[in-house]
Amino acid sequence: MTLDLSLRGRRALVCGASQGIGRATALALAGLGARVTALARSAERLAALLPALLAAGAEEAHALTADLDRRDDLEALVRADLAAHGPVHVLVNNAGGPPGGPLLEAGDEAFLAAFGRHVLAPQRLVRLVLPGMREAGWGRIVQVVSTSVREPIPNLGVSNTVRGAVASWAKTLARELPPGVTINCVLPGYTDTERLGALAEGNAARRGTTPEAVRREWLAGVPEGRLGRADELAAAVAFLCSPAGSFVRGVCLPVDGGRLHAI
Repeated sequence: MTLDLSLRGRRALVCGASQGIGRATALALAGLGARVTALARSAERLAALLPALLAAGAEEAHALTADLDRRDDLEALVRADLAAHGPVHVLVNNAGGPPGGPLLEAGDEAFLAAFGRHVLAPQRLVRLVLPGMREAGWGRIVQVVSTSVREPIPNLGVSNTVRGAVASWAKTLARELPPGVTINCVLPGYTDTERLGALAEGNAARRGTTPEAVRREWLAGVPEGRLGRADELAAAVAFLCSPAGSFVRGVCLPVDGGRLHAI
């Protein structure tokens, strides 16, 4: 049997594509032949990414400078992109998580901002791209979430709460989307990205220790004994987006080096 991973002829919209897991995912989908639109707030980073997408194998590469926290503007920009470049067949919802900190220290605004970014923005994007997926009879939606969906991570109170909402939203949509259009979640474990570095520094500052000590504590619970790489997460996303992932629907897939071994 030949594993069909090709996305040639399909168009992908990847959110949070300027760095980390989002950037690695955009490159992975480009490597499968997709036309890729990379969305992020940093126009400079997106401009630097486009040549890499083409070099990786993308048939076309476009940048969309947008902020998931400004949903009306986001919707207008995506509508214009769809009009200019045609329907999207692959949507990867990925965004930076809320600031760290204990749940009891979080105010209303922190929850509202996180819910808007991680649930309301993806909801709008799905509603925008679904008509094109429905017409094609083919679509893939992947949420990049967190292992906190299954097991809360200390000092990420708001993130733990909202990530659970994202997973429930996705599982609900899995029953509502038409045949041929799937939605799944990928749950990254501790992954070597800029955000993880910032979380380690914030954690260390609150506790009066060092980022290195915080990382050692994290890795003590990871059987693989190391941080994940962004490209390893991207490979899982790419599989779910490919034809080979056509019968996977409504799952939350941990990619975490075994962190959730007890779950």
